[in-house]
Amino acid sequence: MNPILIVDDERPIAELIELTLLQAGYQCEIALDGDTAADKIEAGHYDLILLDTAGRLHVDEELMAELDGLCGLEKVKKDVKSLINLVKVRKMRQEHGLPVPPMSLHLVFLGNPGTGKTTVARLLAKIYHAIGVLPKGQLVEVDRSGLVAGFVGQTALKTGEVVQKAIGGVLFIDEAYALVNAESANDFGHEAIEVLLKNMEDHRKDLIVIVAGYAQPMERFLHSNPGLESRFNKYFYFEDYNGDELMEIFRSMCKKNGYTLSQKGEAQMKQDLLELYENRDENFGNARDVRNRFEQAVARQSNRVAQLESPTREQLMELRVEDLNETETA
Repeated sequence: MNPILIVDDERPIAELIELTLLQAGYQCEIALDGDTAADKIEAGHYDLILLDTAGRLHVDEELMAELDGLCGLEKVKKDVKSLINLVKVRKMRQEHGLPVPPMSLHLVFLGNPGTGKTTVARLLAKIYHAIGVLPKGQLVEVDRSGLVAGFVGQTALKTGEVVQKAIGGVLFIDEAYALVNAESANDFGHEAIEVLLKNMEDHRKDLIVIVAGYAQPMERFLHSNPGLESRFNKYFYFEDYNGDELMEIFRSMCKKNGYTLSQKGEAQMKQDLLELYENRDENFGNARDVRNRFEQAVARQSNRVAQLESPTREQLMELRVEDLNETETA
């Protein structure tokens, strides 16, 4: 078997790909620039040439840039890239007629609200489509209310309809632990789980399910059914955003929506978000809290600017300290 040539100008990433391929039984060589790659290609024979891998072999660079551009979530980003590499090497082994051990691609996302779980799920769906794991790559997002009906027999139909929409892509179930009601053995959530498990088995090649929620309730949910434990064995942990990351999110919302922060407004919001993080409790909403603050600031700014006779472009864009305070200006 001829070696695989990895062409990448970032040595750490090239060596990471090389290690992954070596562990899978492949021989590898690395070229860190185009001239070296050209010389190697001219002098040798390679079964496969991976160009500018940068940790994203044949994956749309815009998708990976979007993943890298997410605020915080460094551990999640690393885990996502590792999972993508694992999936791609499996596909290469299949193409070379090599055996691949069974592997579940269903995932558990653990973390508080507003930590980017839905955003990462949507990106994963697109990435899986880009590397040929899923035929469509759409994301269907539901919670208990989207799966469970109020009468006997209807839950199976309702859950089945949702699954049909998700086939070819990813089914994302937020607050999945709500499907298990420990106080009622006759709760229809159990019926939804059974339908999900059957469809996960029937559509192993064209359906990926991601369940998400708080860590402890999700642990009870997964332990409630042996079928869940066996199918969900990959966990991604979404940590709370710290004060600096919350501020970065606020700035990005301003930029995206055409607003600017005054110098005093910047200092005020930075302090507010730092206190929000340091005093967080079980109701802490992470990016959701930031979005609420941004929308409230925009509403206050609108009330203030509407009183100006001929506001300038800068005045229409600027968020000032009085716009950021919870006590509205008169």
